[in-house]
Amino acid sequence: MNQNLKILNGDCREVMRQIDDESVQTCVTSPPYWRLRSYLPPDHPNKGLEIGQEKTPEAYVQTMRQVFSEVWRVMKKDGTVWLNLGDSYSGSGKGGTPGHSPHIKQHTNSGSLSVRGVKRNGLKPKDLIGVPWLVAFALQSDGWYLRSDIIWHKPNPMPESVTDRPTRSHEYIFLLTKSERYYYDAAAIREPASPDLIKQVEEGYNGHALKDYLAANVQDASATKARIINGARKRIDKQRGHSRRHAGFNDEWDALTPAEQALLGSNKRDVWSVAPANYREAHFATFPPDLIKPCILAGTKPGDVVLDPFGGSGTTARVAIELGRKAVICELNNDYIPLIEQRTNITAGLKL
Repeated sequence: MNQNLKILNGDCREVMRQIDDESVQTCVTSPPYWRLRSYLPPDHPNKGLEIGQEKTPEAYVQTMRQVFSEVWRVMKKDGTVWLNLGDSYSGSGKGGTPGHSPHIKQHTNSGSLSVRGVKRNGLKPKDLIGVPWLVAFALQSDGWYLRSDIIWHKPNPMPESVTDRPTRSHEYIFLLTKSERYYYDAAAIREPASPDLIKQVEEGYNGHALKDYLAANVQDASATKARIINGARKRIDKQRGHSRRHAGFNDEWDALTPAEQALLGSNKRDVWSVAPANYREAHFATFPPDLIKPCILAGTKPGDVVLDPFGGSGTTARVAIELGRKAVICELNNDYIPLIEQRTNITAGLKL
């Protein structure tokens, strides 16, 4: 087994107790969504411990609070949690898939997202249940800072059979923190500058507002853009240590150093377009590596520990190790352990 990986087999609420207090820098995880899939066969000895099969949304939320109470203990004070959750609908009673069915796959829109027999005050047939937000607000009330609701946009969603609402093509990733101030490397996931912005920084921005912003008592968007571009030019001047009008400054973009390129980029936005990934050997769709990578880059430094309480096929661990981090994962189904060990048998620092 990879020396940068620790696998804890069992109920994450129990086995996380083996992790030292405040030893984890970030947690990147995708728990089983409520009543959308069972990951254990009916005769598995841990079947009764499986999370996601609770009878009500409220019971599921309570389970998530128990899990993240333990995550709180192991998390460093400046740590972050990146929590991916999908939603489901209250069944109409005329169709849909029962919660125990093995035919609904997490991380995809394959099949029905309706759950039969949902009982909750005020919840009607065909209602969107709002499970991700129920969990997010519960964790917020437990002391977690709810810092962002990132939209995971799926550019190639599976079609749904419903004809009276749009097909769902997104899920949530909630950024939660233990403290008001925390480690977050914005530069590590900064979005690249557009060619137009590069040109404007090189040549200067002389745009003029087309509207009378002052009369409307709102901020002049053109002036704001000018300040951003002038600020970028000054930062590059400082980086290079000479005036931007120095001979050779207006070289091609490729001539800039990575640090200078980062200065021109913009903060990563909160809509991430990433196609779902499939891992054939595990027989279920997995957490896409491209979705995990920015979470780990922003939330950790090389050598830090990344936790996934719901290890699955080990994708979070693999990405963490590839990025030069260490990984601790929990997995209830012991049948997945060989798969995890196989997928994480890699050299740290390899390119994704």
